[in-house]
Amino acid sequence: MGSKYISTSVIRRLPRYFRFLNSLKQTGMIRISSSELAERMGISASQIRQDLNCFGGFGQQGYGYNIEKLQAEIGKILGVDRGLKTVLIGAGNLGQTLAQSIEFEKRGFNIIGIFDKKEALFGEVLRGLPIRSADDLEDFCKENHVDAAILCIPFKEAAANIDSYVKTCGIRGFWNFSHYNINEKYPEVAVENVHFNDSLMTLCYRVINLDKKD
Repeated sequence: MGSKYISTSVIRRLPRYFRFLNSLKQTGMIRISSSELAERMGISASQIRQDLNCFGGFGQQGYGYNIEKLQAEIGKILGVDRGLKTVLIGAGNLGQTLAQSIEFEKRGFNIIGIFDKKEALFGEVLRGLPIRSADDLEDFCKENHVDAAILCIPFKEAAANIDSYVKTCGIRGFWNFSHYNINEKYPEVAVENVHFNDSLMTLCYRVINLDKKD
């Protein structure tokens, strides 16, 4: 694959392929054609072929795709086996919910530290890890060479600490729930922003327009 540029739109479709293929694998299916996969996913077969061809292509003409092999290959591309060293910053309601409900290890991340600024939380155990003081984050990151952070803190707190997270802690990727625009200041850092309100308002629009015709 080398340094070939892959568009963000292609990359964002890969997790969906991975998820669909996993569901098919659980049913016992062995192989599937691009047209059948496309029908199940609601996209075009040519789109699937174009996306996979960005990484060399994995199908055989007249045979289709081996489901288990294709899922494994997409998993390698996404890095689900990498176990990136990750910290959770913000152990409030949202942080605790994410920590308890998501299998991060199956998605390429290994949570090795959890931090918060509230003293009442210090020492509580979450995912088998004690919640530490946010004051200890810099030393922890330096000692453990942390790759990524799950940022579950308010906008102002993120803005006040982003220099420390990037420059001192050396964090290279953020799953960002803070609404602070990290890439505006650090465009070289990998960021996935999560905006629940945006998603909710998008759903509202779709619901109220269900009966409208093109």
